[in-house]
Amino acid sequence: MSQLNLGDAAIPFSLTGVDDQQHALADYGDKNAVAVIFSCNHCPFVLAWEDRMMQIQADYKDKGVQFLVINANDAVSHPTDSFDSMKARQQERNFNFLYLRDETQEVAKAYGAERTPEIFLFDKDQKLSYYGAIDDNYEEPSAVKANYLRDALDAVLAGQTPATPKTEAKGCTIKWK
Repeated sequence: MSQLNLGDAAIPFSLTGVDDQQHALADYGDKNAVAVIFSCNHCPFVLAWEDRMMQIQADYKDKGVQFLVINANDAVSHPTDSFDSMKARQQERNFNFLYLRDETQEVAKAYGAERTPEIFLFDKDQKLSYYGAIDDNYEEPSAVKANYLRDALDAVLAGQTPATPKTEAKGCTIKWK
């Protein structure tokens, strides 16, 4: 698997969302920033960070930021990550971001994704500006000392390089076929 490096261009993709529509990365070329986030339904790290993901999307939506959240997990070995289960999770949580299915796992492999959640933040030119975790404490929101994704978004929106452009993605491994 290849890992995108900081400054690399986003790899184009088109995936089906839980809304049964196709969503291509190119559809969001007018955004000031796009966060491609590999995620799933069952991982305890994702579940712990999910509310923060929704809050960050809400806080930055009017600033031209779009989250594209992608589930690439094998639904045979992990049925809770099936497309139908994703739709049910969307119904239950009413996500304010796009939740997409990478059934073939080709997008996850192209990006070099390994974990859920794993963030790839692209600037307005769709160049990788930040890679890693949402913040420094998935277990306890009140104990967060470093808001990596928020800080990176603030920098990118100001036309600057994030002070911390790369952190370690923490989470469950992607469940490969």
